[in-house]
Amino acid sequence: MDNLTHSLAGAALGQMGLKRRTGLAMPTLILAANLPDIDAGCAVYGIESLAMRRGITHGPVALLVLPLLLWAAMLAFDRWQVRRGKRPADRLPIHKGWLLALAYLGCLSHPAFDWLNNYGIRLLEPFSSRWFYGDMLFIIDPWIWIALGLSVWLSLRRERAGMARWTRPAWTGFAAVCAYILANGLITGRAEAQVADLLRRQGQGDALVVASPPPLAFWKRDVFWRTSGRYGSGTYVLGAGGTVEPGVPTGMGDLRLRLWASTNPAARAFLFWARMPVATRDGDAFVLHDQRYMQPLARDRFMVRVTAPRPSTALDEM
Repeated sequence: MDNLTHSLAGAALGQMGLKRRTGLAMPTLILAANLPDIDAGCAVYGIESLAMRRGITHGPVALLVLPLLLWAAMLAFDRWQVRRGKRPADRLPIHKGWLLALAYLGCLSHPAFDWLNNYGIRLLEPFSSRWFYGDMLFIIDPWIWIALGLSVWLSLRRERAGMARWTRPAWTGFAAVCAYILANGLITGRAEAQVADLLRRQGQGDALVVASPPPLAFWKRDVFWRTSGRYGSGTYVLGAGGTVEPGVPTGMGDLRLRLWASTNPAARAFLFWARMPVATRDGDAFVLHDQRYMQPLARDRFMVRVTAPRPSTALDEM
């Protein structure tokens, strides 16, 4: 998910009462909720960053180590402020145990949210490079922004006014988001089941079916399907059912594409990341896309043009 969602999740956890457990609880929760995204710097590598993102920093080793590093940094920050006489007088004392627990809680919330969309996350890296997909939410979900943002704001307002039960709005927002996620999971499951049934009736019983939530319209799904040699799309609307369109060849079986892609670092990275790769011809080249990201706004960001390797490259690979 986007970093605003992660930040709001950390803030909501704090307003649910956890920020009263120790000094520096709220900044620790918010920073921890974003911490696995330190791999964002690899975006400078362009399309090759697809094979780097949501991997090692989102896996079990990093999720054990990163909270410890943040915990140590927050303790050092508190001591630094004390030495300089800058520590706020109204800040709660540091409880090392609680501060460490909140660092872990915030950090673990990050892969939990990232798993919910269809971009993919390698939850077991470096032990396994398998991608996991929840397919429940669009990568940027304004409904979650509204629910978490409003609940945090109302909770802060009640707290500053000295009202009792100031944590209630945050708990309500948390419960609403959990219910929203569950409902979206049920919609995705229903969409995939209906489209898979339609494909079975058409003799495509071995198809992989992926239902992807569009922006804002959580009651709809863009549905993608593929077999070993063909791919197509469909739609699903809650209450109206699903539809499916005829498929076309994936283009991935061409031996030249396999040979050329094996010598192209960008193509190798793309295919490592791609869940539903397709290839089209463009003159003497192949253009790789992923079915999930072939919409006009995303199409050019998630594509690789593959051409025949230069003779020297081919010789170097031998």
